[in-house]
This record gives sequence, structure tokens and C-alpha cells, in this order.
Amino acid sequence: MRTPQLVSFVAAALLGHGVTARELQPNALTAQIYESGSVHEGLMAKKMATWEQQRKNGAMNPRKYRSRGGNGAIKCKNGVVELVPGDPLNTFRCNNIDFYDFVSHADLGSQTGEGASSWGWTSRNGREFVAIAQADGAAFAEITPKGKLVYLGRLPQSSAAQPSIWREIRGYKNYIVIGSEAVNHGIQVFDMSKLLSIDPKKPKVFNPDTDVTSLWNGLPIGRTHNVVVNEEKEYAVAVGAAPRNDTCRSGLIFIDLKDPSNPKGLGCASGDGYVHDAQCLVYRGPDKKYFGRDICYGYNEDTLTIYDVTDKNATNIISRTSYEGASYTHQGWVTNPNWQEFLVLDDEYDEYDGAGPAASGYPITYFWDIRSLENPKQTGVFRSPAYGIDHNQFVIDGFAYQSNYGSGLRILDISSLPRDPTGARVKEVGYFDIYPEDDNLPNGGVVDFVGTWSHYPFFKSGYILVNTIERGAFVLKRSRR
Repeated sequence: MRTPQLVSFVAAALLGHGVTARELQPNALTAQIYESGSVHEGLMAKKMATWEQQRKNGAMNPRKYRSRGGNGAIKCKNGVVELVPGDPLNTFRCNNIDFYDFVSHADLGSQTGEGASSWGWTSRNGREFVAIAQADGAAFAEITPKGKLVYLGRLPQSSAAQPSIWREIRGYKNYIVIGSEAVNHGIQVFDMSKLLSIDPKKPKVFNPDTDVTSLWNGLPIGRTHNVVVNEEKEYAVAVGAAPRNDTCRSGLIFIDLKDPSNPKGLGCASGDGYVHDAQCLVYRGPDKKYFGRDICYGYNEDTLTIYDVTDKNATNIISRTSYEGASYTHQGWVTNPNWQEFLVLDDEYDEYDGAGPAASGYPITYFWDIRSLENPKQTGVFRSPAYGIDHNQFVIDGFAYQSNYGSGLRILDISSLPRDPTGARVKEVGYFDIYPEDDNLPNGGVVDFVGTWSHYPFFKSGYILVNTIERGAFVLKRSRR
């Protein structure tokens, strides 16, 4: 199997031959390596090896961790939150973020634990609910006005599927859309309003066959790496749907959600092969040629690939751009959906692979000027002060909220990007490290796939749900400024 190290070697060779721009034209050799799937397979194998070791040492046991909190804020003082005074495994490093609650995967109804994605939904009367992915399904809970996480029940994985840690969730109106890497899982569509009348004293385990609004079985083998949603245009997208040699080549597979009880396939974009993650928006940025078009930003392993998907059966690749240090493009986020000028992007393997700006092992956030969709420019980077690997991120009102595996939730002030696209003025303004197990290592952290997988930072209340792989779910909130 070819390895990501070979990709780094090729990238280094290109740079050594006079390519100095941060953004790079995709190279045929590296494109072939990624297209074969060997890099993805190597990355998944590394993750599975880490998680198998975590299972052997008991870190994945959902009954190992005790739920704590739920009685209001425990303030971040002198750089830590001590849930159990004197216990290093219940002492969390922090800055400008306070603790409210923690509920273990076991107390969230899971037999397997192993957390992954998460999403939230706010009811019409302002109640805030979350869906918390685990290897055997999704747990449902409500975050109360005082920050307590109240378990309400769960939706198991599709009955035809086996447990898989890769479970991704996105929201659509009052529904959530759930995909999984498990064969035969399909896409679950669940109505979150079913949670409104549940008595917390009687949590409900929903039937995955009869209690879902729909189960879409249009995937080649029922398996997808991720799901994304364009709510304005009323469709979802399955990305990274195996196998790569299917007609859609694991690209963007569009699902019509106008009637959530009867999803329909709309077509697919296979032109750049496998898509790992994406963000799809109606374009309202400064590139007049594409104003009003349906645009998808694809994070395609070794490239930022921008598509015009207005016609789902004739999707067009606008541009395809790689960058210095590319090892495994994971997730990006447009900084302002209503004025699409800049994009922040992370690479899930550059720290582990020791590639480009991330050679030191400190997570790198890449900044892109996307004012020209045909000619995006990678303008600068931010290097996190916390050793580890970056993963998922979202942008709200000039702040990037990041789940960085073992180094936890990190918040960056990126409001300076329009004035200084280099990122020189970007600064970290808060963090909460949910993985104290690595605090005493030489660099204060570990470059590995442990800790937090995801978070949901969009609630009006300011509460942030952080889902972790091993422990369970945290409720946090930025300290008053």
C-alpha cells in the first residue's frame, strides 16, 4: 500500500523544484495515489489501530467514566477546571471557557460508546436539543437553560447495519440526517420534534425501522463517510460513499429532501472522485459570474475543489487547487455564508505526517481567499499553540470553533482576515482541553486520533456541545467577556 509519507515526499519534491506558492496545481502522481484510495485506507487503518489499543486499555469502556456537573457553571480558574480536586484525569486545562455538564456515553444509553459527530436543533419555543453520535446509534438530549444535559433517548443504527464509529449527523429544518460508514446503513432522516413530549424519567429508544421519517437506500452499498445539507435548496449530500469504482466515484451524491418522508436521488458529481467533506451554499459572494449559483466547496483529500452544482445532473468543477503541506484535506468552512470571500480549512493528516507548515506537530489552520472561485488563493496559516491534530471546525461571527482531537475545543478570532488574509492577526481566544490523559507528555499533547471528534456551537444560548470519542458529551460555554 502506498502511504501518506510518499505523498509528502512528492509534495516536498515539487517545492524543491521551485514551486513556492502556498497553493499548488494538483500533481498527477499524487492525484493517482489519492484516487486509488490507498491514502484513505492508510489513514483509516491508523485510526482503527489507535482505537483498538484504546479498547484494550479500557479507554473505550463507556462505563469507565462518571457523569459530573449539571448544577451550573464551574468556572475556568487559573487555567483549569477541577471536577475532582486532586484528580489529574478529572482536571481540564482551559482558557475563557467554563464547564457546565458532562454525561458519559453509558449514561447516554450506549452499549459501545465511541463518540463521533454531533448536531443540534432549537424548537420554536427556544428549547435546545442535541443528537450525539456513537458507534451503535445516536443519543438524544436536551440542554436546559442552566446548562444541564438531560438524556431523552436514542435512535439505534439501521437494523441491517453493524456498529461503526464513523457516524455523521447534520440538521435540516426540524430533522436530522444521519449517515455512517457501516455497510447497509443508508441515510436516516429523523424528526427531532418527537423529542418535545418525552419525559426524561422515561427515555425512549426509537425503532430504527418504524420511528424514522425515512431511510434512503440510494447509496451503492449503504455506506457513506459523511453527509452535508444545503437547507436553503432543500437537499442533502452524501460524500465519500463507497466504493470508489461506482458510477458516482464516491463524489457528491445529491438527495432531494423537499419531502423528508420520501427522499429522492437527484444525481451526483463524480468529476473529482472521492469527496471527504463539503459545504454547499447559494453563492452570494463577489465573483459576479457565479452570483446566485448553487456552489459546493469540496474537501477532496489532496485538494480544495469548488463545484457549480446548480444542475445536479451536469455538475461543473470550477477549480481544483492543492496546497503546500497537503496530506489529507478534511474540512473547511466559509467564514461568511452571505459574503463568501474567505474560507478556513484543516488537514487531518499533515500533523501526523509531518508535512509542510505542520511538520512541528502543531495543528495548522489554512486560510483561503475565495473571492475568485476559478482562482482561489491560499493566503496564510495559523499554528495552534496546542500539540495535536485538527479535525472539525465551524465559523460563527468571526470566530472559528475547532474540535482538535486530544487538544479539545479551540476558538480562534479570525475577524481580521478581510484586513490581513495572511492570518498574522488571528489569535486563539479560548480553549477547553477534554483529554487530560496526554497533558504530561513532552509537548503537552499527543499527535493521535483521541479526544474530541466534534462539537455543535450554534445555539443562541451560547452553550457548546462537545462529543468525545472515549468519555461522552460535555456542555461548555465561553466565559463572559
